[in-house]
Amino acid sequence: MELKIFALNATRPFGLAVAKEAGTSLATMEERNFEDGEHKARPLEEVRGADVYVIQGLHGGPDESPNDKLCKLLFFIGALRASGAGRVTAVLPYLAYARKDRQTKPRDPVTARYVAQLTEAVGTDRVVAMELHNIAAFQNSFRCETVALDTRGVLLDRSIELASDAPICVASPDPGGVKRAQLFREALEEKLQREVGFALMEKRRSAGVVTGELFAGQVEGARVLIVDDLIASGGTMVRAAREIMRRGARDVWALAAHGLFTSGATEALSDPAIKGWVITDTVPPFRLTSDVASRIEIVSAAPLFGQAIQCLHNCRPIVDLPAAGA
Repeated sequence: MELKIFALNATRPFGLAVAKEAGTSLATMEERNFEDGEHKARPLEEVRGADVYVIQGLHGGPDESPNDKLCKLLFFIGALRASGAGRVTAVLPYLAYARKDRQTKPRDPVTARYVAQLTEAVGTDRVVAMELHNIAAFQNSFRCETVALDTRGVLLDRSIELASDAPICVASPDPGGVKRAQLFREALEEKLQREVGFALMEKRRSAGVVTGELFAGQVEGARVLIVDDLIASGGTMVRAAREIMRRGARDVWALAAHGLFTSGATEALSDPAIKGWVITDTVPPFRLTSDVASRIEIVSAAPLFGQAIQCLHNCRPIVDLPAAGA
């Protein structure tokens, strides 16, 4: 099948970079917004029998909500299917509603599952997404093929630079991220060929109030890398960093795949407890002013996505990629 990569307008800059890494260019398409708020998207070239990849980040803003972006993605995939595409893969740098994967209160929606059902309903064959909040929930929500990429394939090289020859430790800012941080620690330890410490901060959230003071791990004198899936307000990272510094760490760096930087992020980025912030470009830091945005390092995830598309298109094992699973 012929390879074709599309990117909707909201994610076009990232899509251009991914297509380049995959050794091709973006296929042409039309997007139109009508005066009444409705929308149309269609491919401008033949897709019959093609192996099609559609790139669309589902983060909110700056001009469209996650719901807008999801609808546009679904409608475009439907149009591809109606045009005879041989196989359609949704490539989602950021998957909206992934955090709402279970009921936490009576009669709560399980929105992650509903997003999966909608995506499958329009004929999606496969979904590729990066650094899911809960990989098991992601895989169980979808009935089509899923591919989960994570930050080890993007941020590990920068972590090796940060490690230098000094004592190094990887920390999870909450119990829910322990497995993610452990896998990151194991990968870093393998690359460095020396011991990497591990630490964990307790966290409980109820009605928006965060509690929990327990801490496990030896961080004294070490550079500590706090690893998480995303940064929203940054409060969770700062809370863990303050405790780590109180216990004698050399310094603390915050690493995450997705930088949402919602309300309160400006204050968090200014907190002296964290020496540096490192994220990927799955979500542009559009909510930050330029002076605040200059405080973060951005590592591109486009090479990993481009390699993943090439592997999938050529029927090569996705596990050959750094930190990828199918």
